[in-house]
Amino acid sequence: MGWMVWTTPTMVFFVVIAAMLAVMTSWEVISPTVERKGFLPISTTRGDRFFIGLLSAAYIHLIVVGFTPFSIWLALGASVLWLLVLMRWG
Repeated sequence: MGWMVWTTPTMVFFVVIAAMLAVMTSWEVISPTVERKGFLPISTTRGDRFFIGLLSAAYIHLIVVGFTPFSIWLALGASVLWLLVLMRWG
């Protein structure tokens, strides 16, 4: 039987994702969102933009790890910046 190795970075990753989902849920309860059109070619809600941002952040990390010699920390910075831009203007 195989067990997943819960390293500190793995734990931090899942705790941060869970915290972000809890914050987004609280924000939705306090202030319900409405669809709007930003620079994305579709009308999106806050939750849609968050989901798209998480998926694209994963792809940013895969591209950096797979095709460049850059540090993973650069990928993290780019992902956070992209998520903030997407949430604000997407």
